[in-house]
Amino acid sequence: MPRYLPEPEFRHGTAPRTGVLLVNLGTPEAPTRQALRRYLKEFLSDPRVVEIPRAVWLPLLNGIILNTRPAKSAQKYAAIWTPEGSPLKVHSEKQAKLLRGWLGQNGHADLLVDYAMRYGEPSVDARVSAMKAANCTRLLVVPLYPQYAASTTGSTYDAVARALGRRRNLPELRIVRGFCDQPGYIEALAASVRSHWEARGRPDKLVISFHGLPRFSLDRGDPYHCECHKTARLLAESLGIAPESYLVTFQSRFGRAEWLKPYTQQTLEDLARGGVGRVDVICPGFVSDCLETLEEIALECKGAFLKGGGKEFHYIEALNERPEWIAALGTLVVDQLTGWIGRAGPGPAELAKSAERARALGAAA
Repeated sequence: MPRYLPEPEFRHGTAPRTGVLLVNLGTPEAPTRQALRRYLKEFLSDPRVVEIPRAVWLPLLNGIILNTRPAKSAQKYAAIWTPEGSPLKVHSEKQAKLLRGWLGQNGHADLLVDYAMRYGEPSVDARVSAMKAANCTRLLVVPLYPQYAASTTGSTYDAVARALGRRRNLPELRIVRGFCDQPGYIEALAASVRSHWEARGRPDKLVISFHGLPRFSLDRGDPYHCECHKTARLLAESLGIAPESYLVTFQSRFGRAEWLKPYTQQTLEDLARGGVGRVDVICPGFVSDCLETLEEIALECKGAFLKGGGKEFHYIEALNERPEWIAALGTLVVDQLTGWIGRAGPGPAELAKSAERARALGAAA
């Protein structure tokens, strides 16, 4: 078996391109037990996601978890599935399309924009292959995780490295590490909250919920916890609300180990028992609505709050296709492409001369 994959056919005189690849977490292909088993196997087999020693974890994963969890997860996905498919995939595809349009309107129609999923389809490897086939000699990867974590952004780095590891002719590569404090992202979040409040009034408490990680990730140097708090602080400042008006919490625990605290559902239950009548919940770590926002927050946590005595619960939807977010994403991309775009490249005449010179040297047409 060859060490490297065959390179795409190259024609002299073809203009090089720059590719922009958005990468989100991933989704099963359908809300079924079989699809969830495939998806969870890939997701939970990633050592970035589960840091338990392989000799301990893999027998547990294959012997117990993949025989019990898929059916339960399929029921949860079925509750939020749309006629178009998985919400996460639908929003990711639309964001790529809108970003392509925004870049085109701002003088960058030559950029090739696409999206991939870290787990599931379309895969990072497939999209990287497609971009190489389109003669992308420069590649910007944008993991859609505002706050850096080894289990999300770090895992995307790994996937890109594997996709390129068997390529002979490598593109120039840049990867966005995170954008927890990017002004456009913060303003897009604030705009979504303001819009919600203008329509429905203000809550007694704003809960800013982020995806959880095991507590040891913080102890071992992962910056995620700190970046979540930074985003929350900047959002509160943009909204002009006092520190006592909001809380930062963490959701989506898995297993028995201690995770980052305070936990979202427990906090909501405590607020309800404490007499707080209305809460609004926003999840800034998710730029697209997905299982963790639409099912866990908007359904499960809402039910827990109301059952505990709360009167009114509102989930503020993710950024999705908000124009402020698309503009922020476009600005982020253009900033990251400094030095790659805006330079005068070879024109058609120069490319034609280059091709003619190559043919004179014996190159194929």
